[in-house]
Parts: sequence; C-alpha cells; structure tokens
Amino acid sequence: MPPPPNAVLFQLIAGKWIAQALSVVARFRVADHLAAGPKTATELAALTGTHTGHLYRVLRALASVGVLDESADMRFALTAVGEYLRGDVPGSMRAVATYCCDPWSWKPWGDLAETVRSGTPAFDRMFGQGVFDYLSQHPDEFATFNEGMTGFSAAESAAAVKAYDFRGYGTIADVGGGHGLLLTTILKADPDSRGVVFDLPGVVDGAAPTIAAAGLAGRCATHAGSFFDTAPAADLHVMKHIIHDWNDEKATQILRRCRAAVHPGGKLVLIEMVIPAAGGDPMGKLLDLEMMVLCDGKERTEAEYAALLAGAGYRLTRVVPTESPACVLEAEPV
Repeated sequence: MPPPPNAVLFQLIAGKWIAQALSVVARFRVADHLAAGPKTATELAALTGTHTGHLYRVLRALASVGVLDESADMRFALTAVGEYLRGDVPGSMRAVATYCCDPWSWKPWGDLAETVRSGTPAFDRMFGQGVFDYLSQHPDEFATFNEGMTGFSAAESAAAVKAYDFRGYGTIADVGGGHGLLLTTILKADPDSRGVVFDLPGVVDGAAPTIAAAGLAGRCATHAGSFFDTAPAADLHVMKHIIHDWNDEKATQILRRCRAAVHPGGKLVLIEMVIPAAGGDPMGKLLDLEMMVLCDGKERTEAEYAALLAGAGYRLTRVVPTESPACVLEAEPV
C-alpha cells in the first residue's frame, strides 16, 4: 500500500536531512573506506576520525533510504547507489554531495523566499558578490566544485557523444570547457578533429592533465580567457552547462562571442537540460531553482532556447535527447 499523501509530503520536506547525511559520508570519504568490503561504524569512525555513535546514526539513516546496506551484525556495505559516493569511480558524485552542503551552496537556499519575492539571486545578497567571483577567490571550495562538475561531465559527455555525431569538424572549441573532459571525449571518438579548451586562467590550467592522460596533447590545446570577451575561432563551438548559469542578457553575450568566431559553415552545440512543457523528468525543473538561487541563471524550454539563439544570430536546428538528463541542442549561424 502506498503511503498516504501527508507522509509523501513529509518525505519530500525531509530531503534536507538526506542531503546533509550524504554530505557527511562524502566529506569523510566513508564510501572509499567501504570499497574493499563491509565495516562497522566503530571501524569507520576510527578510519575517519569521527564519533562512533553519531556516525552510526548517519549510516543507519542512509541505509534506510537505499544508499547503504546494514547487516544484522551492524556492518555497513555500499549499495549500487552508494558506490557513486566513492571518489574513484567514473561518474563519482562524492564531490557534488560534499559541495552541495558547503556553506556557499547551502546557505543561499535558506533565502529562497526572498529570491522569489525580489527576483534576485540569494547568493549575491548573502555574499556580496556573484557565485563565480566567490569561488575564484576560494580555491579549496572551487576545487571541490570542479571535481563535482567533472563527475557530472563523465556521464553526460559519454551520452552526448553517443547521441550526436561530432565528426567532420576541423577545429572544435569547448567554451567554458573546465578541465577538458567533454572535449577529450569528443576527440577520442573523432581522430580527425583538433580541439581547444577555453576557460578562465586558473581553471583551464587543469585541462592539461586530462588532455595528456587521453593521449591528445598533439591534437588539443588550451586557451585562457573570458567568454564574455571572446571565443576561439572554430568550426564547432560546444558548451556544456554554461548557458544555464546566466540570465538571457549575459547568455546572449556569450553566444554572440561564439557567433563572431565561428568559421563559415560552422555550428554551435549546447549540452543542456531542456524543460518539457508539462510533466516529464523533474531534474531540470529542480536544477532551475538552483540556478535561480545561486546565479540568476535558468533552465530553459526548447522555445526559450530557440529565442535566445535567434537573438545571438543562430537558428536552432534540432534537439537530440541523450541517455543522460541533458540534451544536445544544435544551432547554425544565420
């Protein structure tokens, strides 16, 4: 028998408890200690420098929602879900679970009501600057954020390359490409293209190890700069989860920089969540609230993307679903 409606609502309200419990397990790398097999809370507390009783209660709660298994002798093991809290698995969510409860990410959500009332992002009011300016000044928190984005990127990049044919472009520029995981995934599937990872100084520096590890140092370069000012010349510009960080005015500015730098016959590809008109997967609609709180960005419908692109000199030609929650949006200059 399904739970009554008030119980379902309470479970949704209690989501903050689960998020914080996941963050504790991620922060203390509990899942990494469970990679070799089950352990008791006493063993895990000794390994993580935490309080045995309190850690046990967190682990027990997460076992109740399917992240861990608890045996009759009070030993804990990872479930298939919990495996993604390990730091060494492809698509790891360990860093995401950590930073989502770091003060810079968690506290602004307490001011969601004022964001809805005023139409301005909570982060700016709380910290007196934009989220990306803040992160650039806090390297430890920025490193955790970038690690989390890499975890997301692994699954979404593979899904995008599987769904969309990136072959046939001489030069591909990954604008706001971070540590280069998307572009290296594309280039490994297309031996004839060359690429450039473009991002801010201090961010794009982290792409060099990714490029070298992929064996692409001869075909892929890095370029530091701001996408508000310029974009590298290319046959194809790709951006993954960049445009959703910004309001329409700033997003248009970024897109126009790409439009000015695209070679004749070139295209633009955005990898973003596309909000369905009604119903559908809730992920994009919930992430939209994160954008609203942190950075005045937004997730968009297909019609909104078409209008945004048109304002920057592009025509949306198709939207390709992938195995991930994100879609590939293809556009061509007009």
